[in-house]
Amino acid sequence: MRSLLVTNIGELVTADPAYGEGPLGIRRDAALVVEDRKIEWIGRAKYTPQADSMLDVNGAAVLPGFVDSHAHLVFAGDRAGEFAARMAGERYSGGGIRTTVGATRAATDDQLRANVSRLRHEALRQGTTTMEIKSGYGLTVNDEARSLRIAREFTAETTFLGAHVVPADYVDRPGDYVSLVCGPMLAAATAAGAKWIDVFCEKGAFDEDHSRAILTVGAAAGLGVRVHANQLANGPGVRLAVELGAASADHCTHLSSWDIAALADSSTVATLLPGAEFSTRSSYPPARALLDAGATVALATDCNPGSSYTTSMPFCIALAVREMEFTPAEAVYAATRGGAAALQRTDLGHLTHGARADLVVLDAPSYLHLAYRPGVPLVSSVVLNGELT
Repeated sequence: MRSLLVTNIGELVTADPAYGEGPLGIRRDAALVVEDRKIEWIGRAKYTPQADSMLDVNGAAVLPGFVDSHAHLVFAGDRAGEFAARMAGERYSGGGIRTTVGATRAATDDQLRANVSRLRHEALRQGTTTMEIKSGYGLTVNDEARSLRIAREFTAETTFLGAHVVPADYVDRPGDYVSLVCGPMLAAATAAGAKWIDVFCEKGAFDEDHSRAILTVGAAAGLGVRVHANQLANGPGVRLAVELGAASADHCTHLSSWDIAALADSSTVATLLPGAEFSTRSSYPPARALLDAGATVALATDCNPGSSYTTSMPFCIALAVREMEFTPAEAVYAATRGGAAALQRTDLGHLTHGARADLVVLDAPSYLHLAYRPGVPLVSSVVLNGELT
């Protein structure tokens, strides 16, 4: 295997306090060596070993690749008109999902694949090296299966979200749709390579009983559990996620003190999606309360055509700092190590010996610039799985 030396790193964010200063484990004047797609060596730049090739970053900051643990990339069309209506004062309710369902069902595999490819490469250019991708805009057995097959071409982190909304043809008989999700659709999803199962547990989508039934059957089929929880109102989503030992409860916009304490006392990661609040003009999640309580928190984009059409993790970091009372260090940790925890991946989100060699070089001297210079394209280079992209 060829080796790569990354040297003259002004600020190396390892995301492991055992490796350096503060919660981000920062090292100065550093270098690292990548071999066999993993971090093989970390040390001072003046002590670098030999390698087959070299990337001199000239004093720039180097971070772990961002881990985006919540994204909806398999879709067709857009909902720009819906966004404009919200900006004119219309309230977001989630009802526009069915518009995307119609466009997605009508699209060809090649059209869907091209859209996923476009968005995935857009995210990679902004430093996202791992991205979870959900189904959820097909809502038939065949359309959910093909969505997952296409997602699987781009990531191992694929999530079956047949329980996104009840489609129009089942709106008067939601129980029948739940039976479809729990039966033929789940079977097709697992055959298509789904790793996770998710449900939109919310008024107007799936109630607590239906959500529990879907997630329980999915877990019995070997899928990991995720939950869209408490986005539109305080509800049972977080409680259900903790009860079932879900890897993550996502959105967490409206939380009670019980929800916050339960998340802090559990292994369930609170995945916050500030792009959705930005795009829907909703209140932001109580991130400071979650962090102070000791909950594990992740940041993700929620990239989707209706309520958060962004692939930019740096943008979400800036929002977290400006709008949600994260410190810059907490936001970067949530976008790297936190996202990895939400996917239950120990090999991602940090730059330590043996970790997968996913790293981001900034056109800046410090990670602080991600929040300090919002909207500026600061990612100059990305190493993905040991290869310079």
